[in-house]
Amino acid sequence: MSLYDNTGVQYFEANNFTFIDQTTIPIVLAYREFNPTCKKTALIPTCFRGRINNTWNFSNGVLKDYRVIVVALFGNGESSSPSNTPGFPSLLEYGDCVQAQHKLLTDHLRIFQLDVVVGFSMGGQCTYHWTAMYPEMVRNAVVICSSAKTSLHNYQFLEGPKAALLNSIDYADQSLRSKGQPPIRGLHAFGRAYSAWLASAEWFEERLFEVQGFKTLQEWGEAIGGKNYEDWDPDNLLAMLGMWQRSDLGLVGGQQIPLAQALGNLRPRVLVMPCQTDQYFKWEASEKEVLFMENAELAVIPSIWGHLAGSGCNPVDTQWMDDRIAGFLS
Repeated sequence: MSLYDNTGVQYFEANNFTFIDQTTIPIVLAYREFNPTCKKTALIPTCFRGRINNTWNFSNGVLKDYRVIVVALFGNGESSSPSNTPGFPSLLEYGDCVQAQHKLLTDHLRIFQLDVVVGFSMGGQCTYHWTAMYPEMVRNAVVICSSAKTSLHNYQFLEGPKAALLNSIDYADQSLRSKGQPPIRGLHAFGRAYSAWLASAEWFEERLFEVQGFKTLQEWGEAIGGKNYEDWDPDNLLAMLGMWQRSDLGLVGGQQIPLAQALGNLRPRVLVMPCQTDQYFKWEASEKEVLFMENAELAVIPSIWGHLAGSGCNPVDTQWMDDRIAGFLS
């Protein structure tokens, strides 16, 4: 049974949308508005495996006075994805997501200025692409537990869960897939291979999974690395994972330039918020990124929750982020 929550989700359709790889098809973007009568505007792209209604949106916190638009990335199953769009491109890029989101905002919602774009993880990489592609439209950007370019270490970590899925018998065997059954073994293998990277070693040793309501590590693993993946389409996961692996701000515009130059070209104000113990978006890399930007600040989340610190699942970290973003926007 699907646990999907579509409360308040709306859909924007665009005909003849051309992706970077030159695929041209009709597309759909799923989005939801919070605080719709507010004058200031905020855009929040979803993250990897993020859906609109489980994305932390700050609309009751630091963005309570903002019209907040949460938009689903291509590939997440809400917006156009391999699972719901015939002819979906074989290569998906953040530039595709940003161009479509720009059409949603300007053509449909008639929003021409964003006071802030906020993104966590893959949403943060999308946020970086917004600042590069439409600098005249973005006043401020907040990048949480993310990067301007996927590191080699991050790329290789993702090869593990990808291989677990691709080599599972119920994904690889076309005769099994043709029966229309989801490759549960493959999805569980993907989730288990990914799960230990979510938090720090200290988080596990201090048994903080108990704070999330799990009695044992096994119980946590079965839910976080198993059950939570069962309503995901495998090809959607792979499309998003590939976009994440290829992320490089230096490729915006179609010509490769050094990352330092790409960051130096950014004009919006940027707050970069890595977590001290994130295992794959390392805070040291964020520190280097900030040095290359003219108008950026670094705020390292002091937490042992690792990548999870930026997701909104730990109230202490969430309050810390809320306060830090409030100071930045003031």
